[in-house]
Order: sequence, then structure tokens, then C-alpha cells
Amino acid sequence: MESVRKNIISGVKRIVLKVGSRLLVDENLIPCKKRIAELVEQIASLRERGLEVILVSSGAISAGMSVLGWEKRPKELTELQAAAATGQSKIMSMYEDECRKRGFHCGQLLLTADDVKNRKRHLNFSNCLNALLRNKVLPIINENDCISVEEICFGENDYLAALVSIISKAELTVLLTSVNGMYEKKADGSFGERLPIIDEFSAEIKLMASGTDGNQLSTGGMATKLKAAEAVTQVGESLWIVDGREFGVISQLIEAEDVGTLFPGSEEKMRSHKRWMAFFPEVSGVLKIDNGAVKALTGNGGSLLPRGIKEVLGEFAKGDILEVQDSTGKLIAKGAANYNSEELNLIKGKKTTDIMELLGYHIYDEAVHRDNMVLLNSEDE
Repeated sequence: MESVRKNIISGVKRIVLKVGSRLLVDENLIPCKKRIAELVEQIASLRERGLEVILVSSGAISAGMSVLGWEKRPKELTELQAAAATGQSKIMSMYEDECRKRGFHCGQLLLTADDVKNRKRHLNFSNCLNALLRNKVLPIINENDCISVEEICFGENDYLAALVSIISKAELTVLLTSVNGMYEKKADGSFGERLPIIDEFSAEIKLMASGTDGNQLSTGGMATKLKAAEAVTQVGESLWIVDGREFGVISQLIEAEDVGTLFPGSEEKMRSHKRWMAFFPEVSGVLKIDNGAVKALTGNGGSLLPRGIKEVLGEFAKGDILEVQDSTGKLIAKGAANYNSEELNLIKGKKTTDIMELLGYHIYDEAVHRDNMVLLNSEDE
């Protein structure tokens, strides 16, 4: 296990750190300057090692609660938005003060889901992020809680960190939380030994992940962290869940010490356009395929031919992103359609030699070409 950790760390050039609200507050649940100073000190140490660091930080709502004198997290959406708007400037000023003391600056990027799903905004975000890093500025990223309803309701900053990692091609994502990784969950519901390394997302592992723990500042539980880990490792990068109540753990993991739970990536990294296809665009339709087509895609590295399609669901245009599912509904791949839904309904189940007769033209042999497809839950990518 030590060799796995050392191998992962030796390849890290860019790291995403995610810190939750509860790790930044004092005993009165107020954002604590001392805690932020300790975190920035660790970040400065990573930078001195030559690592590029991206910080995904919660804390705007809790900071706003302290400014507004609220002791409990409000439930109404508008109140949460008001707290986020009020607290964002406060927490960023605290970060900037500590960064400046250590000779660098920070820059804020607030995101909504649409910002990463829209291709143009996605690229703008990626370009801005890289420009900040080139200029030695610490990017601090958060969901735009003032306008992003889903984030406020469900608390997905763990997954936001995963998406940032996927976009930025960070070799390591670290989720700083209040528990030291994942633990074995026994039949009676109690927890056993810590799981130092998890390299397979089995049904058993997924059942071990607990949900929201009810803390008034923290809305995501281990299930969201496991979802983040699965996404990051799917593109070939690594994710580490560690106990961030003492920020010195960052130095421990960078020395490859046995802390938390590591989800190791692989030598093969998913290419940029396939990362985009797998995680970001809206899906416009579904193609149900037969077992022979599943084997051709997952085993033989083939494209999806019309003959293997059993059912076409939804209305979509050529070039739209589709899900490819087996007969049970299991997601096999995502890819860009070479034909629209009307055309695919006419040629599904047919040989490529029949396309000309059925459509009156024959542009592509493939319904979805291998180059414009990404396999999911597979060792292929």
C-alpha cells in the first residue's frame, strides 16, 4: 500500500483541495481566521514544493450566518442566498489576507452547473483557471450559492471538486473532511477498520457509504465523496479522503503516509474531449443496444453500428450527445450521434449496406463513431 501511495504522490503536479464549512469555523460556528491561516500555510508549503494548488472552499453561507447573527442554518432558499451573498466577501477577504502574508494572491471563481455544461463557458472557465495558475494566483472555487438552487439544496461541493479536477487535469484531489476516510461497515450498522485504499467501486463499497450526517453546516456525506471518487478515478486521476480537522494532514499525505482513504487512479488518462463528453453536456437521447454490440464496444474497441441498436429513445439532432445502454438499462457509453433520431429509427437493427436504400443517402457506417464515444464503467478508457 505504501508503494501505491508513493507512486501516486510522485506523479502529482497539480492538486485540488476541497475544504468544507465545518473545518473553517470555531466552536461558535463562526469562520475562524486562525483556521484559514493554518490552511493557507499548508497550501503555501505545497506551492513551495512546486505544486499547483486549486482550492474548492465552502464557507460563504456560514460566514454570512455569522455576519447576519444567525445561529442556525436557514431552510428558506432566499435566506440561504442572502447568507451566501453576505458571507462571500468576508471569507474571501480572510483568504486574501493570509495569502498576501505568504507572498501570493488568491482569485475567486463562482460556478453554476450551467457554467461547466455549456461548452463555451466551460472553456472560458478552464482558460481562466490556467491563467491564474500561470500567474501564481491561488484559485478559490465555490458553487455560486446566490443563484444556484441545486447546490444550496443538496450540497455537492465534493462533486464540484471532482469536476474541477476533471477539467483541470489535476492528478490528485483531496477531500478534507471530519472523518479519517471510509470505514468498513458491519452488518449491524457499526463501523470496523479504516479502508486505506479502495481501487474498486463494488456494490459492497457503495453500501458502506453513509449519507448526510445532519450537521447544520455540512450537507454532503460519504456518499457524495464516493461519487466524487468514482468520477475522478474514471478519468485516470486519484482522490484522497482525509481528516482535515488538523490541516497538517496535508503534509502527511504529501509524504505518502497512511492517512484516510486513497482511491488510486491509473496510468491511462482520459483525453480532454472524452472528459467533456462523459461528464458535462446534456444528454439528448438514449440508444438501447444488443449484447453483440455491447461486446463490440467494450471488448473489441469498435464503433456502434446501426445493426446493434434495438431501440431509439428521445428526439435529437446529429451531433447531440447520447447515452448508450444495454438491454437492462445499464449505461455503457456516451457519444455523439452521426444521425438524428428519425434517421436512426429507420436504420436501427439494419446492416450498413441497407443505409442507402433506407435513407436515400449513406454518410456514415457508424451510428456513433468510436472516436466520438467514451466508455463508462470500463477499463478501456
